[in-house]
Amino acid sequence: MKLELDHGSAVPLYIQAEELLRSIISLPEYKDGKLLPNEVDLAKQLGISRSTLRQSINKLVMEGKLSRKKGVGTSVIDSLVSSKARNWLSFSQEMKANGLVIRNFELHICWECPDEPVRHFFQLEATEKVLKLVRLRGTKDGPFVYFISYFSPKIGLTGDEDFSQPLYELLERNYNIVAKLSKEEVSAMLSDKFLGGKLDIAVGSPILKRKRFVYDPGGRPIEFNLGYYRADSFVYRVESEREI
Repeated sequence: MKLELDHGSAVPLYIQAEELLRSIISLPEYKDGKLLPNEVDLAKQLGISRSTLRQSINKLVMEGKLSRKKGVGTSVIDSLVSSKARNWLSFSQEMKANGLVIRNFELHICWECPDEPVRHFFQLEATEKVLKLVRLRGTKDGPFVYFISYFSPKIGLTGDEDFSQPLYELLERNYNIVAKLSKEEVSAMLSDKFLGGKLDIAVGSPILKRKRFVYDPGGRPIEFNLGYYRADSFVYRVESEREI
């Protein structure tokens, strides 16, 4: 297979590289987990920077088509990396499973009286405050998701916790709170000026909005989470099994 891009085309190079990668991983020899060509060598061969090539690879990693492992390389995933009804993952776990190292570009903590949907979820009075955690997250190539989390006051969070750690591991280790059940709502929306600025996209660009309600094993609510994802960087898949 000839590996080259059309540098005179109006189609951006990262999109051309993405389509080339899709063609490569469809080849029979890559179905058994064979590693893709080395990033440095492939970038040189295509005449593009490693960051441009990495942007294309990250898109396929997010789609669950490729897996990147530090010190090993990038290979084709035989089956989809999914968020399953019986085995849901936290964001950090999802990204780790895809071989991505996550970076916090922003992390803010405050106490506030939330709006009605959050109060209803936690069954709070209008004057009760909850801990609010805001994180702008992504890879070294840039942010792609803006998270807003609210936590039940019954957990006992103080605001002094190290929220750079995986969230559910922190809750379990420090407060014996186990995140057992997740109920989610996924919808599409267009970015406004605020989200566009955070995610480095134009106003009116598509965004995937994921609302997550998290419960402990006793069915008690522990987290109300909103996630706003760049549509060009994230694909949300749900795998369900029909009982027969």
